[in-house]
Amino acid sequence: MVTQWRFGRGWSEAELRAYLAELRDARPNFDERPERMTPEHVWTVDGDDRPIAHEPPGPPLPDGPFARARQAMINYDFSDPRIVVGHFDPSGPLANREMLLEIKSFGLRFLAGARVDTIREKADEHRTSFRFRYETLEGHFEQGVEWFLLSKNHASGEVRFRIQAHWRMGDFPTWWSRIGFLVLGESSRALWRRRAVRRLRRLAYQPASGPVAESGRLAHRGDRAPRRRAG
Repeated sequence: MVTQWRFGRGWSEAELRAYLAELRDARPNFDERPERMTPEHVWTVDGDDRPIAHEPPGPPLPDGPFARARQAMINYDFSDPRIVVGHFDPSGPLANREMLLEIKSFGLRFLAGARVDTIREKADEHRTSFRFRYETLEGHFEQGVEWFLLSKNHASGEVRFRIQAHWRMGDFPTWWSRIGFLVLGESSRALWRRRAVRRLRRLAYQPASGPVAESGRLAHRGDRAPRRRAG
């Protein structure tokens, strides 16, 4: 799938379903080994790592901030829809989920494919963690992977959210979009990360707002307006 783009308006449900179907056979648009995805090999590595909540010491509470933030991550609700909306079929599992990422900038909208290729959960006496990673697919204007990690320290009760990306420039649909990315890409990515942390911090302190999507329809996430923590 080639990165799609439009000015002003987005895509219909039918169009998004067709593009998602194309992603089923799409391959990653890079073949670098993970240990070589470093600045020394011309990859950009960036991210964020901040506390988002506190719970009582011990394993995560059944409906506490860790559990709520974990579900918000699965739903892709941490993404600010003014910058990136994630379109996907919520009837399937998170593992191997194909996603269309709708990236917005100055009225322009770009639609590019990604796939969740790794999920890891771990718990021991000291820490509980949940993480997943998606990789960019053929036609995406970036190449690489992005990790999203949630962890709770059992001793302190601190819950942290970490984003870490390893990426480089991929295939752009136009020459001017490549120039625009060179000028604005880094600042847009940094803004998206900062807002993702703030949004997940709020979502960790509020109950789930309902189904990810109406039955039989695609999900179009992040969540529109996470509420502030009471008090």
